[in-house]
Amino acid sequence: MKPNIEAFFDGATWTVSYVVFDEPTGHCVIIAPVLDYDPKSGRTRTTSANKLIAFIEEKNLTTEWILETHAHADHLTAAHYLKKRLGGKTAIGKEIPIVQETFRKIFNLETDFTPDGKQFDHLFADNEVFSVGKLNVKVLSTPGHTPADLSYQVEEAIFVGDTLFMPDVGTARADFPGGSARRLFRSIRKILDYPADTRLFMCHDYPPQGRSPQWETSVGEQRANNVHVRDGIDEDRFVAMREARDRTLEMPTLLLPSIQVNVRAGIMPPSENNGISYLKIPLNVI
Repeated sequence: MKPNIEAFFDGATWTVSYVVFDEPTGHCVIIAPVLDYDPKSGRTRTTSANKLIAFIEEKNLTTEWILETHAHADHLTAAHYLKKRLGGKTAIGKEIPIVQETFRKIFNLETDFTPDGKQFDHLFADNEVFSVGKLNVKVLSTPGHTPADLSYQVEEAIFVGDTLFMPDVGTARADFPGGSARRLFRSIRKILDYPADTRLFMCHDYPPQGRSPQWETSVGEQRANNVHVRDGIDEDRFVAMREARDRTLEMPTLLLPSIQVNVRAGIMPPSENNGISYLKIPLNVI
């Protein structure tokens, strides 16, 4: 069955969230939802997430899963808010404890924060399969950007998370803790081994000047035109390029606030004795 795919682009973080469903009045998954966050004031809003809710309610869909491709460093996840509003189970890759342990130390998180992934309802293993109504979904482990990255194959479409970008943008960085340009190359080639007409959906787009945001491409287009990893670029050449490029990149604007929330499946840090929840800024660490 061909999936129905509705994309929601957030211009503040360049993130694409998705509602993927089998049919109206059927069943859906949400992929990479955004919780709006103003770093100047520390205020959160649910404007972006409410757009997903409005669509799901309009189509009378039952939400089965709220899927993360990894613990994002460029936006806060709205997974917890959406779960409270719509139901469904939160999920991420089974390697997320590696990421949680790394950032538990960096942020010196509260003593009862346990880096075991149990903040999520389910941890997916590579090649795990499940159904969403009439749709078949397969989990693909695609580490490199982080150790815990996943892609999700829904019938003939793959949601690639932060592995690939549009062909004229290239690929994700691999210099976060636990990242690896070599693993990223192998993960990308795993995706590009699919048939040429396989539809690929990005989770971000950073369009060059003169192009509007886009998020759908294909295996064939990536193999022919991706500026970083098209056919003919071997692993060593890619790794040298990716590592050199990563050394020139600034940290994402929302790295410090987002990762503290995203390793908790969107739950805010526990309130302190004044009833207020705080995010930490580690000095001279990252």
